[in-house]
Amino acid sequence: MKKLFIAALAFVMLSVMSAPGYSAYKAEYKLDIVPSLTTAWGMGASYFADLVKQRTDGRVNIKVYPNSQLTTGQQTNAFMLLRNGTIDFAVQSTINYSPQIVQLNLFALPFFIANQPDRYKALDAITEGKAGAMVGKIVEERGAVFLAYGENGFRELTNNSRDIRKPDDMKGMKFRVVGSPLFLDIFSALGANPTAMAWSDTMSAIQQGVIDGQENPINTFYPLRVTEYHKYITNWHYIADPTLFVVNPNAWKGFSAADQEIIRQAAKDAGTYMKALARCGIDENDGGANLKYLQSINMVPEVTDWPAKLKGEGISFVDLTPAETQAFVDATKSVYAKWEPQIGADLMQAARDDMAAAAKK
Repeated sequence: MKKLFIAALAFVMLSVMSAPGYSAYKAEYKLDIVPSLTTAWGMGASYFADLVKQRTDGRVNIKVYPNSQLTTGQQTNAFMLLRNGTIDFAVQSTINYSPQIVQLNLFALPFFIANQPDRYKALDAITEGKAGAMVGKIVEERGAVFLAYGENGFRELTNNSRDIRKPDDMKGMKFRVVGSPLFLDIFSALGANPTAMAWSDTMSAIQQGVIDGQENPINTFYPLRVTEYHKYITNWHYIADPTLFVVNPNAWKGFSAADQEIIRQAAKDAGTYMKALARCGIDENDGGANLKYLQSINMVPEVTDWPAKLKGEGISFVDLTPAETQAFVDATKSVYAKWEPQIGADLMQAARDDMAAAAKK
C-alpha cells in the first residue's frame, strides 16, 4: 500500500509539473485597446474577454484596458509592448501595428479596397484568403501569436467647416491622423495639413478647434461625441480598418492546449461579432444579414441605421458618387508608388488575386 501511495503521488506531481493548470495562470491577463468600451471596438474586445472567462469556467480572466491605458496614450507603440510582455492580449487595429510591421499598410492603401464593386466582400476575400494568411504569418514572425481578424470598420471623414466632395475641398484644412507615415502621405497628397496625434489627445483638440477634422469609422467617432463638434461627414470609405486578435507568445505558452483552443475560438467568434457591429446599418449589400446575426445572439446595438441616425441629428452626410471618388483615387496615386514596394509585391498580388476571385462569385 505504501508503494502504491508513493507511485500515485509521483504521478500527480508529474502531471502538475508537465502541463499548465488553473493554479499556474495569472489572476488577470491585460488586453489593450485604443478607444473606449462604448465603441464597437471596445464592445468586441469585451465580448472576447467574456467568452474566454465563460468557456474556461473562470480559469482565464482577461481584463480589457481601454483608452490606450497600457500604452500611456502612445498607440503606435502597442506592438512593441505586446511583444515584450507588458501587454498579454490585444484587439488592435492593423494601423497601430503598421509602424513595426510595414506589411499591415496593405489595408491602409487609399481606396485599394473601397473602390471594389463590394468593399466588404473584397475585405473578407483578403482576410479569409491567401493575403490574410500571409499577414497572420508575418505578425507571428514579428513576435505575436495571431488568433483572428476582427473589424473596426471603413474610415470616414468628419470636419467642422464644410462638405467635402473633392480633394480641393480639403486644401489647407488641418486633419488629425494616426502617427503613421502612410497617413501623412495620403493627406498631404490631397492638399490637406495632416497632424499626427494620439487618439487620447484628439477629443480635446476637436473641442478646442485645434484641428478641423479627423477620420475614423462611424461606430468609433459617434460614441465619443465627435459629431457634437463636427457637423460634416464625408462617407468615402477610403481605407479599411481590420483589427487583430493577438497574444504575447510567452502568455500563450502558459495555457493548456485545451484552453488555447478555447481562446482561439473565442477570438474568432468575437471577431464575427465585431464585424457585424462595424457593418450593421452601413453595409449596403448585406440584405440585413448583420442585423439578423446580432439579433440571433441577443446583442443588437442601439443604432442600426447610421445614415438615418446622423441625418436626424442635423449632420450633413455626403455620399460620394463614383466620379467624385475617382478624383480622390487619382489624387493619391503617388502614395502607391512609395508604399507598394515596402508592403511587398507578393502580398500585394495575393490581395489583388483574392479580391478578383471574390468579384467573380
